[in-house]
Amino acid sequence: MASANGECLGWAARDSSGTLSPYQFSRRSVGADDISISILYCGVCYADVIWTRNVMGHSNYPLVPGHEIVGIAKEVGSNVDRFKVGEHVGVGTYVNSCRQCEYCDSGIEVHCTKGSVLTFDGVDVDGTITKGGYSSYIVVHERYCFKIPENIPPQLAAPLLCAGITVYTPMVRHNMNQPGKSLGVIGLGGLGHLAVKFGKAFGLRVTVFSTSITKKDEALNLLGADHFVISSDEKEMKAMEKSLDFIINTASGGTSFDLYLSLLKTMGVLVLVGFPSEVKFHPGSLNLGAKTITGSITGGTKQTQEMLAFCASHKIYPEIELIPMNYCNEALDRLMKNDVKYRFVIDVANSLT
Repeated sequence: MASANGECLGWAARDSSGTLSPYQFSRRSVGADDISISILYCGVCYADVIWTRNVMGHSNYPLVPGHEIVGIAKEVGSNVDRFKVGEHVGVGTYVNSCRQCEYCDSGIEVHCTKGSVLTFDGVDVDGTITKGGYSSYIVVHERYCFKIPENIPPQLAAPLLCAGITVYTPMVRHNMNQPGKSLGVIGLGGLGHLAVKFGKAFGLRVTVFSTSITKKDEALNLLGADHFVISSDEKEMKAMEKSLDFIINTASGGTSFDLYLSLLKTMGVLVLVGFPSEVKFHPGSLNLGAKTITGSITGGTKQTQEMLAFCASHKIYPEIELIPMNYCNEALDRLMKNDVKYRFVIDVANSLT
């Protein structure tokens, strides 16, 4: 997929319309610590919408999105010892960090004090702007690459590298892996459905909160949740007061944090992994009951590899809709409408032309 001069084929947005179309560019050469990965699959994340449409105002165009990448190692640098040519390799949301700060030393490079380098729209080691997985291949330092266990189908591994680790990280950090405890999951999209699956694998009693009754059957019968609550139903919500040890909020829409904090037991924890426009709650909602509200993003390299092993051993796979590359614009539009069950994955190798 790579030519002798490093040419790479991808799909890029040229402006804030976010419309993607074929784009040819050059990747940097493979260094001693790098892996050149021929991309097989790339998950579609809401971050792809935000960056291609310049929602935050600092996107660099042309912009090639995609940070849930699984491919095959085609070339490895002379210092690389963790990967061999022909192995399945994953790449997540970042591809570099300072490797010197306390967070990098602890294997949580995503919190690097100098800022981790994003897989797309970051600044690469050669000074160029990083370009993501909507492309034929990528070159990444081995530290930021992951071994894909053999029993995880590669197309199902891709969403784990952002959506999966984003919910796994706070669940482990806040001890949500205690069998018999209770977990509430707000929102049943790409992140939420994986939070349910992790919760059940950890032995938790899982309740899904949603505004849509249409998700009830899949929440209970496909994903294995124990309970389903319509969040707009006052009676159903009242019945849940002080019943949950943990809540994960994966939604980015408006949420009554006072209401959800009232559902927590004493010393319960509410983790925010979505990005609502604002977070408002009364101090008494925290102080009375010694409750905690906290935030989290994706995880470090050590925990990501651990998460992949956990998924392999417990057969935790995302529910996906496999699409060709030329469907990516429709997929991003549908993602904005929450019209996906539950993660789009682009079949890059078989459809990129």
